[in-house]
Amino acid sequence: MTETLPSYIRKIVVQVDEIHREMGQDVNPPTRRALAMAVITNPCAGRYVENLDALITIGEQLGALLGQRCVQALGITPAQAQSYGKAAIVGEAGEIEHAAALLHPKLGAPLRRAVEKGAALVPSAKKQGGVGTAVDVPLGHKDAAFVRSHFDAIEARISDAPRADEIVVAVAVTDSGRPLPRIGGLQVQDVLGVDGLR
Repeated sequence: MTETLPSYIRKIVVQVDEIHREMGQDVNPPTRRALAMAVITNPCAGRYVENLDALITIGEQLGALLGQRCVQALGITPAQAQSYGKAAIVGEAGEIEHAAALLHPKLGAPLRRAVEKGAALVPSAKKQGGVGTAVDVPLGHKDAAFVRSHFDAIEARISDAPRADEIVVAVAVTDSGRPLPRIGGLQVQDVLGVDGLR
C-alpha cells in the first residue's frame, strides 16, 4: 500500500551507507548511516514573508516522516539509533531563513520520538543553491554530545533538486559511529543521556 504524502512533497530519496572495510581493516559490525531527503515546494519562494510558521509546521511534519524513514531503512528499533543530524538546501528563489524555519526545534521533537529519546541537540546545516547542490549533514550522538566517535557527517544531494522554488530537507540517522574510531573520549556504553552532553 502506497503512503499518501502531503502535496508539498515532490519526491523522497532514502539511502543507506554501509562501511565494511577501512584502511584494510574489517569493520565489524559495519557502520551504517541512513539519509532520508524530501524535496518540497517552498511556499515562501520569490517573496519576502514575515511569518514563517508555515515552514515551521512543514518541518515538524518532516521530522517525523524522515526520521521514521531512516530508522526503517536501517532495519533497527528506535532505541538502536545512535546519531542524528539535519540539513536543508534552499533553491534560488528562497532564502537561508526558510531553511532555518524548517529546521526549527519543532522538527526535533518528532525526530527524537522516531529515534527514542534524543537528549542532545540535533546538529544542523543550511545552504542555498541550485539543482544538484550538496550539503554535508552533520552528525552527533543523539543522547550525548561528548561522544567523539560519533562526530561525523554524510553528504546529501539530489540530482534534480532543489529547483528555484524548492527546498531539500535531509535527516540522517545512524546505528553506529565512525568506522574504527580511536581518538578516545566518552564511550557509547558509558553514556548517561541526561543533560545531552554526557
